[in-house]
Order: sequence, then structure tokens, then C-alpha cells
Amino acid sequence: MPHYVAIVEEDGPDTAVGIWFPDLPGCFSAGDDLDEALRNAPQAIGFYADSLAEDGRMLPSPRSLSELRRDPAVAEDIKAYMVALVAAPEHAAAE
Repeated sequence: MPHYVAIVEEDGPDTAVGIWFPDLPGCFSAGDDLDEALRNAPQAIGFYADSLAEDGRMLPSPRSLSELRRDPAVAEDIKAYMVALVAAPEHAAAE
């Protein structure tokens, strides 16, 4: 099962925690706190995979954290925020 790097944006106790995936444009998760956001993240990947499957596509293969750090489009976010690895659900096959 593939694991995707997630960028975790946590701005304090008065705001929701947001999670997004550099390899999955438009896929995001959130929660009232970090634990809830991380618990919701695999489900977000599953919904994203289902949406792609409706179009006959599969999840893209995840890049490693090292690869993402070299990508100028996400390198600053990796420096600024916490990252986590999130497993895709079993039904969500990657290329």
C-alpha cells in the first residue's frame, strides 16, 4: 500500500488543522485537531482515488520526501510545516 507525504498546516488551537498532499492535487483533509486531521487523511485519499477511478485513472505513484524536497513547488512548504506519511486505503491502487 502506498504512503503519501502530507503537509500539515496547524495554525493554533482556534483553527482547524489542514492536510494536503503534494502528489494528489486537490486532495485535502482537515480536523479540529492534529489527531482528527490525520485520522481523516486516509479517507480523503480513498475519496480522491474513487474520483480518479470514475475517470479510468489511478492514483499517481507517491514521491519520497527527498524527491519532494527537491521540487521547488513544495520545498518551502516542507520547510515551513510539519509533514506526515499517510497510507492510502487498500482499495486505492497507485500506478
